[in-house]
Amino acid sequence: MITDAFDKSEVLFGPKDFYGEKKNLCDKCIIVFSEVIFEYMLETYEHEQAGVIRCCNGVTAVYVFEIEGMKIAGYLSHIGSALAGSDVIDANWLTGADKFIMFGSAGSLDSNATDGKFVIPTAAYREDGLSYHYAAPTDYIEIKNTKAVKEIFDELNLPSVTGKVWTTDAIYRETKAKLEARKNEGCLAVEMELAGVQAVCNFYEWNLYDFLATGDVLDQAVYDVSGLADANHNMDKLYIAIEIAKRI
Repeated sequence: MITDAFDKSEVLFGPKDFYGEKKNLCDKCIIVFSEVIFEYMLETYEHEQAGVIRCCNGVTAVYVFEIEGMKIAGYLSHIGSALAGSDVIDANWLTGADKFIMFGSAGSLDSNATDGKFVIPTAAYREDGLSYHYAAPTDYIEIKNTKAVKEIFDELNLPSVTGKVWTTDAIYRETKAKLEARKNEGCLAVEMELAGVQAVCNFYEWNLYDFLATGDVLDQAVYDVSGLADANHNMDKLYIAIEIAKRI
């Protein structure tokens, strides 16, 4: 059973085997899922490449940016809990960052609650695989820095709502029954990375600061995807991430 996957015995290998000695270049890192936003970062801010996350189908470059007097790592993350969680581990090894700011899009399960507001998750339902290798089995994993993120949003006068979210590995298996079940438990949105990334950060005692922008709407009679492109690529999320970086 997947819920038996968690143990604390010695690992067989780790990032040192792939990348050599760990680097200590900065302590903060922005996790980006939008190619548009990441290209903007590369065009706008001075940066140096810290290394690359290697896969047999390509490499993901990790950079250290100079942003408003801060050294902040950043990279274009793979999608999905398993890959995004592994990327965090590699990015930490390549840069030394242990404070991760993550933002992305999500599907709204409660359009009345999320309309016009960012979602700051309080817990993530673990319908993924990776989190069960880094945390003991539970239905939900707590998002530890919700309060800190909410305080920053309030300080910046940004509209936001806090609540549970649903992490899934199966984008095309978001069913009506699951939607109702998660919504009845208080979930406001569905996304694909948070449970795994939070579990990894908890395991290594790193800090994660997460917020979401809802785009597609799932709780209406007709599925509405019209807001997804804006939720994915609007530059406002980057500026918010930078403001969070200033305060953590």
